[in-house]
Amino acid sequence: MNYTRENHVKKMVLAAMLACLSYVCSTFVYFPRMAPFQHLFNVLGAVFLGPWWGLACAAVTGIMRMLLGGRTIQALIGAVVGAFLAGLLYRRTKKIGAAAAGEIFGTGILGALLVYPFMVQFYGLPAETPFWTFIPSYVPSSALGAGMACVLLKTFERTGLLRRLKEDAGE
Repeated sequence: MNYTRENHVKKMVLAAMLACLSYVCSTFVYFPRMAPFQHLFNVLGAVFLGPWWGLACAAVTGIMRMLLGGRTIQALIGAVVGAFLAGLLYRRTKKIGAAAAGEIFGTGILGALLVYPFMVQFYGLPAETPFWTFIPSYVPSSALGAGMACVLLKTFERTGLLRRLKEDAGE
């Protein structure tokens, strides 16, 4: 990997672009209790940028969704774990399916469990609510978004575009 200033700027710009696209898509294409486009862009960020930049991209998207879209802290906490795990698994295996699995498990299970105490403490979720209460909505949402990302990335891979895009992103 090449850690030049130019590479750093490319990654920063790509992360900002992915975060903005994720926010716009999540805002205008809305499913009740689901944000599949956040997960789609989490996987894209993981593949193109790696775990840390993918986490940053997910965090920026989540913060924008909270501040501009009126979403709860779920928009932030739920997504960053999956984005990071997707990037980590992709970096280790170079497999698109591993990135998707990291997003589904990281967001769908770990993120859903991690967000629970914040919802109890800051949003008045009753403490007697089961700690796994967000898993049934997080898993399908992350699976749908990760599935869309897999289809898109596999198409890019077959055409050779994935390799060229990753080279341009500095990976």
